[in-house]
Amino acid sequence: MTEPNGSTPSLEVCLSPALLHLYDVKNSIVVIIDVLRATSTICTALYNGAAKIIPVASVEECVNIGRQLSAITAGERDGKIAEGLAYGNSPFEYPRDFIEGKILVLTTTNGTKLLHMAKDAIQIITGSFPNLSAVCEYLVAQGKNVILGCAAWKDRVNMEDTLFAGAVVHRIKQHFNVNCDSALAAETLYNTAKDDIFGFMRQASHFQRLSRYGLEKDIRYCLTPDSANVLPILQNGELVVG
Repeated sequence: MTEPNGSTPSLEVCLSPALLHLYDVKNSIVVIIDVLRATSTICTALYNGAAKIIPVASVEECVNIGRQLSAITAGERDGKIAEGLAYGNSPFEYPRDFIEGKILVLTTTNGTKLLHMAKDAIQIITGSFPNLSAVCEYLVAQGKNVILGCAAWKDRVNMEDTLFAGAVVHRIKQHFNVNCDSALAAETLYNTAKDDIFGFMRQASHFQRLSRYGLEKDIRYCLTPDSANVLPILQNGELVVG
């Protein structure tokens, strides 16, 4: 599929929120990528029947909205449950028998920040390995410019988000114009790691950070393709199943 002007749409990778201002967000679909663990948890909660997810930047806002809507308040700071919130950022906290039909208000260290930064995009969706196929199929079907936006770690490039961006580039590049060195680098990294992504990730800083909290089960889940294969789309400030 092509853009309305007949040109092939572009596919770019933004490796950090600190670089987002260099990209044409207003004319692109932006995929928010925060593999460990925000976007993995978002698709898992929606896959398990959450009514919607409201992403917010601050813990205070999370608490206030949760109170107003009688919603579940959740989130983390630096990999741990944020003080004042009832739940954390593990996908295993949101099984169907708990989350179905409920509203989740979520704040995270990196992912929700990037989501709000990209607010002027044509469309915002969230991506992670658990919904890899849904993301790829949607992007190909839309035929619009795409920015794969990595949430990174406090603006520093990270391994897991870059690997996911590379996986997307690897799957769909034939449908796009990929004139972007960071996209090529991400795909190269993914091709190096793809036979054992979990093993490859052991050297990554956030793997080590989360491992200190005993969260290797979370990490393995978040690196497993298509275990929660739905498409979270941002509509009116809320993430719903597309």
